[in-house]
Amino acid sequence: MVNQTNKPTPPPSGEDMILLPGGDFVMGSDNFYPDEVPRRVESVVAFAIDRVPVTNASFAAFVDATGYITEAEIPPDPLDYPGLNPAEAVAGSLVFTRTTTPVPLDDASQWWRFEAGADWRHPLGPESSLEGLGDHPVVHIAYRDAEAYATWAGKALPTEAEWEFAARGGSTTEYAWGDELNPGGAMMANYWQGMFPFANQMLDGWERTSPVQTFPANGYGLYDMIGNVWEWTSDWYSAGTERRVAKRRSCCSVRIGPRASVSRAGSLDPELPNVRIGRKVVKGGSHLCAPSYCQRYRPAARHPQMIDSSTGHIGFRCIRRL
Repeated sequence: MVNQTNKPTPPPSGEDMILLPGGDFVMGSDNFYPDEVPRRVESVVAFAIDRVPVTNASFAAFVDATGYITEAEIPPDPLDYPGLNPAEAVAGSLVFTRTTTPVPLDDASQWWRFEAGADWRHPLGPESSLEGLGDHPVVHIAYRDAEAYATWAGKALPTEAEWEFAARGGSTTEYAWGDELNPGGAMMANYWQGMFPFANQMLDGWERTSPVQTFPANGYGLYDMIGNVWEWTSDWYSAGTERRVAKRRSCCSVRIGPRASVSRAGSLDPELPNVRIGRKVVKGGSHLCAPSYCQRYRPAARHPQMIDSSTGHIGFRCIRRL
């Protein structure tokens, strides 16, 4: 039996965190994507988790205190990327660009572009800035960057199970707030409304990231666990027993099979045998998830992300284990 009777409380330190009691909970889903199967009971021990994702203001404080330089600000080593022209080894990150017409949804290069000079300070490219975005989630964050911040803050990144336990807020429904995506027409999270990637109706009011706490908190008092930005977890990704798919995967086209405990080596992408970059699990979906494309605005949803990669829709939050 699932046991979630204890209520979350603020941690004794007074930090902007919520103390979760831990216990058994329902993890996964049988109704959406194959790598979420099976729906099952898992268990976590008590931990405290950030009430909101790490914001631009908070990450700036970390950088000011430490002089830290993110992955997106460092030119890649061509030796790590077979076939990369050394002249193209420049610092930057992936930026979403809306298309003008419908495009094949199995080709993410239609809407993602590598932008030299894009990083957490310049989310849309070198001419952009963080003006007015201090309370938005920090983006263009690679795994190393998130881990460095967590260490500096005396915290850690959550496991996939810890993250999903927190995101569910004590619920067993498919969405963190119930069984309907937008109950009564209410926008419960920042995601894409309309035909992706060319027609965003912005019924939620936002085309890209939104300020944290714009949408309702979940049952544990946590904000933005769903939508806005994907969040890093510490678990290596695996879809279990793997089977090739006919076409190059989009964000929502994954290999089929049960999940299994996996190492860095086991997380490598078999479709890119020359790229030896491990993949971690990211959770929660983002402002680019759409009913017409990527229905990952749910606690059970998961996606692999190479640890060296950053984009304009991936951030993180931290936990502290007790």
